[in-house]
Amino acid sequence: MLAIWSVMTYNAFIGYGSLIWCMNQPVFSPNPTGKEDKIKMERNTDLGARLSALRKQRNISQHEVARIISRSGSEITNRAVSKWETGDSLPNAEQFIALCRIYDVRDVLSTFLGISAPDVMGESGFSSLNQLGRERAIEYISMLAERPEFSHRNKIVHIKRQLPLYDLPASAGPGVFLDSDSYTLIDADENVPDSANIAVRISGDSMLPLFCNGQTVYVQQQLELKSGEIGIFVLNGEAYCKKLETTGGIQLISLNPAYKPIKLENGDEFRVVGKVIN
Repeated sequence: MLAIWSVMTYNAFIGYGSLIWCMNQPVFSPNPTGKEDKIKMERNTDLGARLSALRKQRNISQHEVARIISRSGSEITNRAVSKWETGDSLPNAEQFIALCRIYDVRDVLSTFLGISAPDVMGESGFSSLNQLGRERAIEYISMLAERPEFSHRNKIVHIKRQLPLYDLPASAGPGVFLDSDSYTLIDADENVPDSANIAVRISGDSMLPLFCNGQTVYVQQQLELKSGEIGIFVLNGEAYCKKLETTGGIQLISLNPAYKPIKLENGDEFRVVGKVIN
């Protein structure tokens, strides 16, 4: 199960900046057999191999990784993920952070460099960088510090409105819980999409790695969804958060490969509640 990724420590921020700086240095030179170029090539390859191993450990396809990262605002394709894993190119800062979240990497230094956090300020870490490298590392730290999920700073939250929050575990029975008064009003700040009408708390791990047990998703109520979109559905009196697939018949697909698709049969009572827009 994909655990909720904890906040990186300050030393991990430094190590992350150092890692990205090292990976972004030129690999090729007029003397491709030189020791320095060989080391840089090995670093690129090692990073790619580690990213590939982490993805396979999570049993996630390159296409799925690309889709999750694209949902966060950094549009990429599975080809980009493939190039990262072969060492042909490198993820930028935000893409690297997204990869760490997907793969539940909590200790960047240990995972990618094989060193412990205290070593960051030593010869193998921050002090080994030149002026440009240190400036780049500090830039990454500053960027992370501005993001609430990575910072200890108190964020000023502006409450815009309230939304009804429903629990998927309450779906057993008549299947009308999403239309009932059995909900809790929650505050919706500026991070909640304006088009969201309701919120739903997920139950179970069938939608890992995108959504985990207990996570709240925001839903735009609508009667129809396109194939491939994720939504909230009611099937025979029970509610589900699934991906809709309409090729060769209607199916509700879990992102977690441990769960089989749910195929609709003749006589099933089925309706679309809305589209998940997290």
